[in-house]
Amino acid sequence: MSNYKKISSNIQQLTISNPRVPGKIKWLNISNPGKEELSFLRKIRIYNFDFAQLRASSAKVTAERPMIEQREKYFFLILQFPVFQKNEIVPAEVDFFISHGLMVTLHSSNLPALNDFFNLCKKDDSSLLVRGLPSSAILLYELLSKLILYCYDLIDQNSAKINEMEKTIFSHQQKKAVEKILELKRNIINIRRIILNHKNILKKIMEMKSKVISTTKLNHYYLGLIEQTKRIWEFTESQKETIDALNATNESLLNYSINDIIKTLTIFSVIILPLSFLASIFGMNTIDGMPFLSNPNGFWIVLSLMGIGGLGMILFFVRKKWL
Repeated sequence: MSNYKKISSNIQQLTISNPRVPGKIKWLNISNPGKEELSFLRKIRIYNFDFAQLRASSAKVTAERPMIEQREKYFFLILQFPVFQKNEIVPAEVDFFISHGLMVTLHSSNLPALNDFFNLCKKDDSSLLVRGLPSSAILLYELLSKLILYCYDLIDQNSAKINEMEKTIFSHQQKKAVEKILELKRNIINIRRIILNHKNILKKIMEMKSKVISTTKLNHYYLGLIEQTKRIWEFTESQKETIDALNATNESLLNYSINDIIKTLTIFSVIILPLSFLASIFGMNTIDGMPFLSNPNGFWIVLSLMGIGGLGMILFFVRKKWL
């Protein structure tokens, strides 16, 4: 059973134990860590948490990349996971302190998968693997599996938007599709950039030693996570290729539309040019030798000639299939 304790507004403690299995796991879940939360961790003398690592876990500091460091009594781990915020997929950082019987998570409360998993453990931990294998490495594995699986929700959202984008492009709304295509490309690239180093970090986690679970069994679980990250990379690679193809198609349709407009304007200019030339000739102030000048219907004759010339050119363009 789990024993929940709220230490402060930002610090929650969960102790998971099983009467049938010796040992228990303590999970300290810290949201929006500041000076008070970091001071609380420094007071846990038994682990002697490094001050630089604690400072790196502050909510005001964001790591540029994932990392893992080993100390005498614990592992320090920084991982980033994609989250959807304001139509954009951005990285959300989670910092971990992993020791025997203890897991500390520090984050900014913007990861639904982490919050949901903690609430699940708090309400009902009967389905947790860590109940039968009370190891912080197993609890970390279960949390990471939830966080990685959340990536599939974002991938599914991108897939739905890609299908919608395809309909938009082929419904002749190319201008509307340009901005959405660029937004989708950015989100897909962001997912790939965020999970790029997960595989290497997970391999280093597999080097963790546990007194509860064998290395072979532990590696079995983490190899499954590595396979999940590979699948996410493959899915996003497919999505990237699809959106690149849609972008190329959209640009081709835009170019075709622009070329069609330019062709229409060019044909219009070609028709108007000789008519303007004819009108300028009959507009010259020369009395002698100018045809139709003394004819009372001269204006209509000239106008008819211009109309016949314009109609002849239009028929010529139609016959050439330029119109």
